[in-house]
Amino acid sequence: MNREKELVAVPQNQLLDQLDPKEFIIIKGARVNNLKNLSVAIPRNKLVVITGLSGSGKSSLAFDTLFAEGQRMYVESLSSYARQFLGRMEKPEVEYIKGVSPAIAIEQKVSTRNPRSTVGTSTEIYDYLKLLFARIGITYSPVSGNIVKRDSVSDVIDYLYTFEDGQRFMIMAPMHHDKSRSLQDELKVLLQKGFTRIVAGGKLIFLEEAIEKGLTEANPDEVYILIDRSTVNHEDEDNRFRLSDSVQTAFYEGEGVCLVEVIGKETRTFSDKFELDGIVFEEPSINLFSFNNPYGACRRCEGFGKVLGIDEDLVIPDKSLSVYEGAIAPWRTEKMNEWLTPLVKNGIKFDFPIHRSYQDLTEKEKELLWTGNQYFDGLNAFFRHIESQTHKIQYRVMLSRYRGRTTCPECKGSRLRKDAAYVKIAGKSITDLVLMPITKSAQFFEQLQLDIYQEKVAQRILLEIQNRLNYLIKVGLGYITLNRLTSSLSGGEYQRIKLATSLGSALVGSMYILDEPSIGLHPRDTQRLIGVLEQLRDLGNTVIVVEHEEEVMRMADQIIDIGPDAGSHGGELVFQGTQDEIYLADTHTTRFLNGTDKIYVPKVKRRWSDFVEVQGARENNLKNISVKFPIGVLTVVTGVSGSGKSTLIKKVLYPALSKIYGNYSEESAKFDRIDGSLTLLTQVEFVDQNPIGKSSRSNPVTYIKAYDLIRNLMSDQPLAKARSYKPAHFSFNVDGGRCEVCQGEGEVKIEMQFMADIFLKCESCHGKRFKGEILEIKYKDKDVADILDMTIDESIDFFADKPKLLEKLLPLQEVGLGYVRLGQSSNTLSGGEAQRVKLASFLGKGNPHQGSTLFIFDEPTTGLHFHDIQKLLHAINALVEQGDSVIIIEHNMDVIKCADWIIDLGPEGGENGGYVTFAGLPEDMLKLENNYTATFLREKM
Repeated sequence: MNREKELVAVPQNQLLDQLDPKEFIIIKGARVNNLKNLSVAIPRNKLVVITGLSGSGKSSLAFDTLFAEGQRMYVESLSSYARQFLGRMEKPEVEYIKGVSPAIAIEQKVSTRNPRSTVGTSTEIYDYLKLLFARIGITYSPVSGNIVKRDSVSDVIDYLYTFEDGQRFMIMAPMHHDKSRSLQDELKVLLQKGFTRIVAGGKLIFLEEAIEKGLTEANPDEVYILIDRSTVNHEDEDNRFRLSDSVQTAFYEGEGVCLVEVIGKETRTFSDKFELDGIVFEEPSINLFSFNNPYGACRRCEGFGKVLGIDEDLVIPDKSLSVYEGAIAPWRTEKMNEWLTPLVKNGIKFDFPIHRSYQDLTEKEKELLWTGNQYFDGLNAFFRHIESQTHKIQYRVMLSRYRGRTTCPECKGSRLRKDAAYVKIAGKSITDLVLMPITKSAQFFEQLQLDIYQEKVAQRILLEIQNRLNYLIKVGLGYITLNRLTSSLSGGEYQRIKLATSLGSALVGSMYILDEPSIGLHPRDTQRLIGVLEQLRDLGNTVIVVEHEEEVMRMADQIIDIGPDAGSHGGELVFQGTQDEIYLADTHTTRFLNGTDKIYVPKVKRRWSDFVEVQGARENNLKNISVKFPIGVLTVVTGVSGSGKSTLIKKVLYPALSKIYGNYSEESAKFDRIDGSLTLLTQVEFVDQNPIGKSSRSNPVTYIKAYDLIRNLMSDQPLAKARSYKPAHFSFNVDGGRCEVCQGEGEVKIEMQFMADIFLKCESCHGKRFKGEILEIKYKDKDVADILDMTIDESIDFFADKPKLLEKLLPLQEVGLGYVRLGQSSNTLSGGEAQRVKLASFLGKGNPHQGSTLFIFDEPTTGLHFHDIQKLLHAINALVEQGDSVIIIEHNMDVIKCADWIIDLGPEGGENGGYVTFAGLPEDMLKLENNYTATFLREKM
């Protein structure tokens, strides 16, 4: 048995050289970050999962070694001229890599903060939509609803040939009188052009006669030039050519207008201008539908979809109040009350319900409040008045109080100029399509019926659009709209959009490297994602996934496990094999997969009586829900992807509480009120995965404020006192003791023009960050650079006799970061690690709000192995034990089953979500039928 285990786990280095690079991607001797001379052969065209504890070296192998080399080899193949425009690539520290395919990395980072980038533009669907509407879109007049089209010469001829042979007719053009000339001179010009007759007042007049006698009675605007007189002759082809010439002339002379009088029957006007109902329309073109182009962008918001305007939520903060009870905040003061009085007095005359709460008013009644009528001036008039008084400081302050980023009233947030919405296909404009959830727009294209001409033009475009929409639905993003800002997506959503885009381009023979694509996915949606990954593999690609999700591991063709532990104790290949071989191995991963280890459900659930309640939340897809959040327990908010969890917590609860407890907060979403035991809390903390610190010099030990104690300790040493060194001498952020050549960074960046920038160890301090004389100060035979180089675990033994320091460092070990070095740069920490450093900073003593803080965690299991989730739960429960309250947004069933209280949103994502489907104990949830979370929770409990 042990012998078998050994065979599975240990890479046979000598065999690597004999493998065929056409069948395997061979990595030999990788030493990037904590990898310990690791060698591995990855089979081609398979779905391979790389797993292991957090910090064991998975990303170092997948991204920093394999992807970096794939990218570098591609860039090296380009000319030196092209290379200067590309990112500079470092050669990873590895003996060799053979059989590398072109590499595509799909990471979690939302790399774009561009306020114009939307889901539609980043997936290229919007580019195809623009083309589709420019080519087969039909313009409708907003006045009459009729089709707007320009008449061509053949339209006029076809009209004439609808009459029988021998029918007489005249082709005319309106005479355009140049105001700088007299009417007589205008007629002379016509004569010189070769025309002989005009029609004035319904009579035919020879031009010479009109010039001699003058056109005294005729209105110059009702004078027409006679271009041609003829009869319909279906047999004479030459006549048809002659008439075409005449119509062309009529359009030219009439500046786009041609009149045809069919004698004895009717007179009809044709126009080769794109106009109808007195409006000149823009012809559909790609630029008309582009909000990134000044031509197509909405004039008011310049294509951003938002403007700085009066925010309805600030003007009417509590929607449950009636107008009479003071719902309108600016009209509550004694002076401003005079704006409200006419409405209260006269409301009965136009049947306005002043005693009904604002949220119960109809849309028409709400609009009336803003626009006003003959009895009272509305809110718009009030704010116009305030704007006219902004030379007075109190009015400027008042105006700023009610201003916010609001949806542009002109384009309704669609970013396009108004007339772009007049162009439609099957009754839908491009704005209608981008504001629909993707599932609905996919449905629209499936049912689209076109005529033969349109079908031929649109065939290829429609295929591309439908493909991409279907891939977005397959990766579980059917609930978002194409108009959604890329910057507002979560890391997991953004990664899946990039995955769908990659599928749309359908490359083969490539190497896709994905970083935890299951983040933010409910187990129900993970199944779909696996289908997409398998499809990518079946096209003929090697799909390498760095992943902790059990479902994905179970579907992999092969699992590569890096370990055995994290940090300096990791970096080795501990297992490589298929599902069947898992049972032969003994690693942290395999023990969880084969059921030897598991996370146990707590025996006793905490009870609660106090709560904070959000009432009437209706932002995005939330359906006017009211939710109670218990205080003093561990609450998990869950539900399928897109059900409204993030909206409820990040946009409603957190901003609302932040405003109450005096933290600055961005605009809060639409809800009625928040109440409950608000006095029991004094602070709310949102613990996300953004990097800690702003500079590359920030690190875990500075973030948890332990470095101050270390600096004090070093400056207390006898030699330091003798030299009058202060704690600041041991800082690498300020001048004094730090190495001035590298500014305390430990390395120097050398720019190499079109080659990769080189980071070299600083020659002055040899990477130690400090001046030589500072390093002479030692504590227990270690200088400050040696101390920063220790891992958290080592430092806890080292500072065993310093209780204050231990108090700061122990929480880092508790949250599972014992492998991280004290001085490790913050930009080398993953999102999950950064989140756990923040968690550790709250676990330390000395927090004045301890016991009265509400902590909100956004998917804290991101990047966490089963083994680390145990540690994380222990740390989070420690917060609850010290009297704090915790809310976690989470999909991980191991965390959900350990909750004291579950709030489940759903039942679906997008439009069909936004309801509370369950609130209660995990045990009670198991009894639910037709609930996605309950189905997967049963398996775990």
